[in-house]
Amino acid sequence: MNNDDIRKVTTILQERLGEELDQRDIDVVQRQLGRFPRGMVAVGARCVCGNPLAVITRPLVEGRIPFPTTCYLTSPEAVKAVSRLEADGDMVEYTRQVQDDPETKAAYERAHEMYLEFRHQLAERLGDDESHIEGISAGGMPVRVKCLHALTGQALVMGAGVNPVADDVLRRVKPQFDPNVCRCAVPYGADAAEESRKDDAR
Repeated sequence: MNNDDIRKVTTILQERLGEELDQRDIDVVQRQLGRFPRGMVAVGARCVCGNPLAVITRPLVEGRIPFPTTCYLTSPEAVKAVSRLEADGDMVEYTRQVQDDPETKAAYERAHEMYLEFRHQLAERLGDDESHIEGISAGGMPVRVKCLHALTGQALVMGAGVNPVADDVLRRVKPQFDPNVCRCAVPYGADAAEESRKDDAR
């Protein structure tokens, strides 16, 4: 990975961590996941309405549990759209492209390295130990495609042009999920917290 990529990762991480995490975000993500978002340190990407689409998770959850999926997809709409591609067996074709096409292979390896650098810089900032997941990124990188959700999370957090497979996934699911078009079923902010309380009371 070259110095430009390292600087790009640094800039992205600074921007994401520069936005203070508040209770509204935690409430929305908890409702999206159906559980408390352990290890969440920042929102990595948002819908145009403000809802979190993906979050950034620390390498060690609760100081002891390894968690390699730093860029975690939370949007139910995104998860559902990407799951359709996985159910259709598209990961086999993507893996073939990664292994057989030199340009895709090189770009996918770069995505892997940028994921590792992103997590490394995050770990340094938080004082987390990442030795337990050294060299492990997410989604099957760098040699195969194992989880489109993990790759999509990276693309949403780090932006277009980082992961070629995830960029193609987002292009294909655009009729069902687009970060620039709000299709969220979960309301944002105080309304989301109220909905969560209603669910707890049921």
